[in-house]
Amino acid sequence: MAHLPLTLLYREKFITDSLRESSATKQRIAEQCASQISKAIDLLIRALNDKKKILLCGNGGSAADAQHLATEFVIRLNPKITRPGIPAIALTTDTSALTAGANDIGYDNVFARAVEALGAAGDVLIGISTSGKSESVNRAFRTARGKGMVTIGFLGKDGGPAKDLVDLAIIVPSDDTQRIQEGHITIGHVIFQQVEQEMFG
Repeated sequence: MAHLPLTLLYREKFITDSLRESSATKQRIAEQCASQISKAIDLLIRALNDKKKILLCGNGGSAADAQHLATEFVIRLNPKITRPGIPAIALTTDTSALTAGANDIGYDNVFARAVEALGAAGDVLIGISTSGKSESVNRAFRTARGKGMVTIGFLGKDGGPAKDLVDLAIIVPSDDTQRIQEGHITIGHVIFQQVEQEMFG
């Protein structure tokens, strides 16, 4: 049997190590974040039962997560459950609003402006930030609080300033941005799947 080239051995070790670390991060989430995840489920169900809506925002990969999770609510997650659409809006999808805001009022204000325009008391804002230091997300949290909205942070590392700006912080216990992003989408799926199940299953 031919020996693998050294570069392939290193590659296989990298792949294995990455997958193990991803798995270990999710295990830490299970051990350290289950209570906060359960609270998020309660907050969302309460808001939706009161006919409120969910707004989501984030930058970069977190913007993609915001869009992904909003779609799960609007369309569906579990194909076995027949339900109406759940009102959820990703504030990251309107390129005209984002670019006009960045040009006219500064990028740090674009999500806050959208919350100002679209949010109402009792609505939920889910802000996603791997560091908790994203000023555009943090200004959105401040605006949401001023409007009487519920604020949930999907955060990472030490939670950054965002952890003190939200009603509920779910902080992925990792310093690796990629592992944090993987944790955020997993947490989102767990929360949304249970909301869907408890409300419509």
